[in-house]
Amino acid sequence: MRRRPGIAGLQNAAATRDQFRLVGENVAKVRTDVMKEQLATFRTQLEEFALKHKNDIRKNPLFRQQFHEMCAKVGVDPLASNKGAWAELLGIGDFYYELGVQIVDICIATRATNGGLIDLLDLRKLLCQKRKADLGSLTSDDCLRAISKLKVLGSGFEVISVGKKKLVRSVPTELNKDHNGILELAQAEGFVTVEQVERKFSWSTGRAIDVLETLLKEGLAMIDDGHRDGKRRYWFPCATLSSDSIGADAKS
Repeated sequence: MRRRPGIAGLQNAAATRDQFRLVGENVAKVRTDVMKEQLATFRTQLEEFALKHKNDIRKNPLFRQQFHEMCAKVGVDPLASNKGAWAELLGIGDFYYELGVQIVDICIATRATNGGLIDLLDLRKLLCQKRKADLGSLTSDDCLRAISKLKVLGSGFEVISVGKKKLVRSVPTELNKDHNGILELAQAEGFVTVEQVERKFSWSTGRAIDVLETLLKEGLAMIDDGHRDGKRRYWFPCATLSSDSIGADAKS
């Protein structure tokens, strides 16, 4: 018969486990301390890099985006506070603050036309017109970062994806899967009919009309009854209007 370990053996085994646990904790602490030290060193080097290339970060949109990506990897947010050290170091807090104000202006100016839903590319073009700058001087990434800071206003500013497009929403309207499906369908011709919606999604006539009328009430669609076939068209400005057609309203 195999002998069971005695009290001394059990005590020795417990002591061994404690020793292994302490060694493991010490190794983990050393690794954590080393990582913290490396992270602090990298942040210092990042600050030196930022100072050296300050003008490139402010003027070159691609360089600015790459700089933000580097910051994100070490947990640094240059836009966390307009009065923070990074904002004072680079002045980019003012850049995004100004950009955010201009985005709000454009969204309000075009809301009567698009119902508070504007294509991100159209918004970017209008921003460049307003800033009297080339399209290449401002990236979609710049717009997205500025919009992300507008969320603190609690006024519904956010970016949604519909099909291949990104749309900026400036009104607190909740869009569900049905709404997004119709907006994506409208990107082909700029409008949809009840019959098109029925065929595409295999919906009943009642469901198609209900969703379309909801979008109409929210100001996201316009109706056109002037066609010989007698079919009502539901036009969606956010899927059809370019910055050329709404630029005049947003320049002021």
